[in-house]
Amino acid sequence: MSQPFQFKQFTVHQDKTAMKVGTDGVLLGAWSSLHKSPKTILDVGSGTGLIALMLAQRSNADIIDAVELDNRAYEQTVENFERSNWADRLFCYRSSFQGFAKEMAESGQRYDLIVSNPPFYTDSFETQDKSRNKARFTTSLSFKELIAGVGNLLSSSGLFATIIPSKEEDTFIQLSIDHRFFLSRVCRVKGSKTSKVKRSLLEFSLQKTTRVEEELVIEHSRHNYTKKYKELTRGFYLRF
Repeated sequence: MSQPFQFKQFTVHQDKTAMKVGTDGVLLGAWSSLHKSPKTILDVGSGTGLIALMLAQRSNADIIDAVELDNRAYEQTVENFERSNWADRLFCYRSSFQGFAKEMAESGQRYDLIVSNPPFYTDSFETQDKSRNKARFTTSLSFKELIAGVGNLLSSSGLFATIIPSKEEDTFIQLSIDHRFFLSRVCRVKGSKTSKVKRSLLEFSLQKTTRVEEELVIEHSRHNYTKKYKELTRGFYLRF
C-alpha cells in the first residue's frame, strides 16, 4: 500500500490511484499563476487531487472544481478534499473531461484558471493496468480534446496552465494557436544543469500578451536542490 504524502498544510492519500504524487504535479501546482486572483479554478484529471489542493492553499478562489474519469482516482480525490482545510471550496466531478466540458459550457459555467497535468503517452506504450492507462495515455484524453474543452470553459480573461513532455511542446502550442489561444509563459524544466529539458510548463491566454520564457533546474546533484526550485516549492515540501 502506498504511504500518504505529507505536505506542509495537507496530506495526500494515494493508495487508490494509479498515478502517485510526482514532481510534475507539484511543479504545475506551484508554478500556475494566480496574479489575476481567480475566483473559479478547474483541475482537469485530478488523480489524487494534489494540484487542486495546492491551488486551494495558494488562492482565495471561491470555487475549485476538479474532474476525474477513473472511479478510484475520483474516490481518492474526494477523500483528500474532505480531509483538507479547504473542503468547503473543493469539489470533484466523476466524468470524462469531454462530457464535463460540454455540459458545463452549455450551463454557462466559466473558469478563471484551468490547470491540467494531462495524459501524454501514446497507445504503443500502454500497459495492462487500465487505471494507469487512463491517467497516462492520450487515448483517454487527447491534447486536441483537452484544448478544445478548455476553450469552451475558460473565461475571457482567464489562464490555462499545463505541464507536458518538452518533445510535445511545439505540437501542443500549435494546437492551442489553432484554438485561438496565445502562449503567455513558458518554463522549461531540467533535472540538472547538464541534462536535457524534460518538461515544459505552458501558460495560455485568450488575450495576446508579451511572452515570458524561463528555465528551471531542479537539482545541482542528487537531492541537492537548486535555490530556484526550493523557492518555487517551499510552501509545500516539508524538507524546504
